[in-house]
Amino acid sequence: MAKNGPFELQRHFAHLRSDATANVLEVNETFWQDLSQGQFGNFKNEYLVSTLAFDQNWPVWEMHPQGDEVVVLLSGALDLVLEKKTGNKVICMSGSANWTIVPKGVWHTARVYEPSVVLFITPGEGTLQRPIDLL
Repeated sequence: MAKNGPFELQRHFAHLRSDATANVLEVNETFWQDLSQGQFGNFKNEYLVSTLAFDQNWPVWEMHPQGDEVVVLLSGALDLVLEKKTGNKVICMSGSANWTIVPKGVWHTARVYEPSVVLFITPGEGTLQRPIDLL
């Protein structure tokens, strides 16, 4: 795929490599399966830039053991919930251009209050998910 674009945020993700180059990844019906099976590499010291739309709470907790994740709210309203030993920390995000950093190794999920579009810059190596109990 050509590198020049323009690209649609929800149909094309960016793979930021450790050598400071970028690759365009086309999102299709097998994208997440291909990603989990290593079709795009192992993401060691690399990042996935993705944009996803949500209209309901996330069904899982997620954690990135190899690095911090940048989360940018482009539109909508949601709470990003970070699991802490002393109790969950809730980061309220609404409108547009709110962003936060989810620290390396912190489990997180989201409560969605209105349809939202979120941009993620995710350290891909070793990402974990676990089922969520109802919030």
